[in-house]
Amino acid sequence: MQPIKSPKKLIEVALPLDDINIAAAREKSIRHGHPSTLHLWWARRPLAAARAVLFAQLVNDPGYQRKLGYGVNKKEAELKRETLFQIVRDLVKWENTNNEEVLNRARAAIWESWRETCHLNRNHPSASELFNPEKLPASHDPFAGGGSIPLEAQRLGLESHGSDLNPVAVLINKAMIEIPPRFKDKAPIAPDNKEQQSLVEEWKGAKGLAEDIKRYGAQLSERVRNKIGHFYPEVTLPEAYGGGEATVLAWLWARTVISVNASLKLTHLSALSPK
Repeated sequence: MQPIKSPKKLIEVALPLDDINIAAAREKSIRHGHPSTLHLWWARRPLAAARAVLFAQLVNDPGYQRKLGYGVNKKEAELKRETLFQIVRDLVKWENTNNEEVLNRARAAIWESWRETCHLNRNHPSASELFNPEKLPASHDPFAGGGSIPLEAQRLGLESHGSDLNPVAVLINKAMIEIPPRFKDKAPIAPDNKEQQSLVEEWKGAKGLAEDIKRYGAQLSERVRNKIGHFYPEVTLPEAYGGGEATVLAWLWARTVISVNASLKLTHLSALSPK
């Protein structure tokens, strides 16, 4: 069997670890737009780290590799490596999560490395099947969990697959990497009570899907309010809590049990809460 020629990947040589670590630590405080707000997964991997590691596994290190006759001299390799490091530094920043300019630079570097690998293996007996320079390999995470790796593989332009035995993990991954692509760039279909502004809205990416969820959520909320809203009346808040009126979201109830000793009372408190 003819061996596959595989250049060393960037992750095997060096990474800007400080930048990755800073971005991963910062991500813990991100709430708006982060998958952790979809569901608190017990072992969620930082998106920044997953994105950086995937990128570094997919791009070839530019250093010269005599065995393959691949790469450039040491000085030129350092310059090319620094360019890749800068992509990683930009890639891991939270504000660049959906920055197409940054993502396109990363995707271009991945495609360049893949085509280099395809060229090295152009004489392999299975080259037409394994090394198609017009199609990137797919990504599959068999233990997908919170979905960080499948999500970031998809963001970097790969066909992404994930699986898990835990049905909660499966649902999270469906919500993040399976359902949104189906409705990409499509307008919402839910009835809109607002004026005709939706007709001129540009529904790029998952905006249409998000709007559908918002509209149907509002409908469901209104139906629930009409059916059981009288159990959750407006109450007056004490001045210590800002005063004014507020809607009750949950009730605390107390069960009092008289003990044998009439001078003692045992009170059991429970909370009715959506949490």
